[in-house]
Amino acid sequence: MQNLKLSIEMANTNLANAKTAKNDEFYTQYADIQKEINAYLDYDPNVFRGKTVLLPCDDPEWSNFTKFFAQNFESFGLKKLISTSYAVESKKIKDWKPTLFETESPYYDADKSRTNGKIFILDEDINSDGRFNINDLHWNYLEGDGDFRSDEVKALRDEADIIVTNPPFSLFREFFTWIMEANKKFLILGNFNAIAYKEVFPHIKGNRIWTGNKNFGGGMDMIMPKEIFDANKLKKYHTDKEGNIIQNIMGVVWFTNIDHGRRHEPLPLMTKEDNILYSKHKEIKGKGYVHYENYDAIDVPYSDAIPSDYDGLMGVPRTFLDKYCPDQFEIIGNAEGDAGKELGFKPYPRELRKLNKSLRDGQPYYFDENGVPQKPFGRIIIRKKQ
Repeated sequence: MQNLKLSIEMANTNLANAKTAKNDEFYTQYADIQKEINAYLDYDPNVFRGKTVLLPCDDPEWSNFTKFFAQNFESFGLKKLISTSYAVESKKIKDWKPTLFETESPYYDADKSRTNGKIFILDEDINSDGRFNINDLHWNYLEGDGDFRSDEVKALRDEADIIVTNPPFSLFREFFTWIMEANKKFLILGNFNAIAYKEVFPHIKGNRIWTGNKNFGGGMDMIMPKEIFDANKLKKYHTDKEGNIIQNIMGVVWFTNIDHGRRHEPLPLMTKEDNILYSKHKEIKGKGYVHYENYDAIDVPYSDAIPSDYDGLMGVPRTFLDKYCPDQFEIIGNAEGDAGKELGFKPYPRELRKLNKSLRDGQPYYFDENGVPQKPFGRIIIRKKQ
C-alpha cells in the first residue's frame, strides 16, 4: 500500500512541475504505443479496419502516435487518419522555432505558425507509389488554435470512429467528457487518480470503460519536451540514442472502451480459509479479514488476497482495476466522499477524530488490534459475480 501512495505522490509531483512550466504534455514512446495497440489487435484483428482514427491534442511533427498509425495504415485497414495539434502560443512555449518540415512547405505561414494549430490527414496515395503510409500525410493550418473544445475539432471528433491520444493531464476531466458525450471508441492516457473522478468512475462501475492492457506497475517512460526540461528540478532522467529526454512518470494509465483479452482473464485466488493459513501478506495470514465499522464489508488490502468463496461485499484497493475481470467480479461503488455516502457508509463518531485525524465521512474505517481507528486508502467496493 505504501508503494501505491508513493507512486501517486510521485505522479502528482511530476505533473505539478510540468504545470508550473505551463505545459503538461509528455510524448509517448513508439514502443509503448505499439505494445498497447497490439493487445487490441490480438483480441480483434479487425478493430481498426475501415475506421477513421482521430489523434487530437497531438503534435504530428514530433508525436509517435501519428507516426505509428501512419506507418500501419494499410496493415490496420484504416479508412482515414486525422491528427491535430495545439498552436505554439497556446502552449506558452518561449524558445521555439518551426521545423524544416513546416518552413519548407508551400503552406508555411509565419504568423499562423504560432497562432494556429495544424491538421494532418492520411486518406490517399499522394505520391502514387501504390502504398498508403507516412509519406502520404498532407497538412494545413487549422482555423483556430487546435483546442479540442473548438467547433472545428469537435467536427473532426464527430467524423471519427476511434480517438487515440495522450491528452494534457490537467485537462483530462474535460477531455474525457468531450469523448463520452460523442459516444466514440477511444484509447487515451491519464493519471491513476482519474479512476476516482466523478466523471470517470461511474463509467468504470457500469463496465462502459476500463483500464488498458498495460498493468499499473512501473510507471511509463515518457519523452519530456525539451522546452520544459530543467535538469535542476529532475532527480531521475536519461536520454535515449536519439537525444530525447526520458523520464519515468508514475501513475500513468491507459483508459479505453476497446476490448482486450487481459480483462477477461480471471484472477487466480485462494479460499478465505486458505488465505488465512497460507497468505504471503502478514495482514491476512493467521489473522483473517477486518470488517468495517461503518459499512457491511470486509477489507481486503491486496487484490491477490481476495477470498474466492466470499459472497459478501469487499473493499479492495483501486489497483484492483488492473486485475479486474467483469466476468468474475461486480463493482458496487467508490468508497470515497459523496460516492461513499450514497453507498451507505455511516458517518464516523466525531470523538474518534482525536485518535485518527484522517477519518472522513463517506470512507470506511475499522479498529486495529490496539483499538485505534484506521482508514484504508482508496477503496472500491466489489463482490463476487452472482
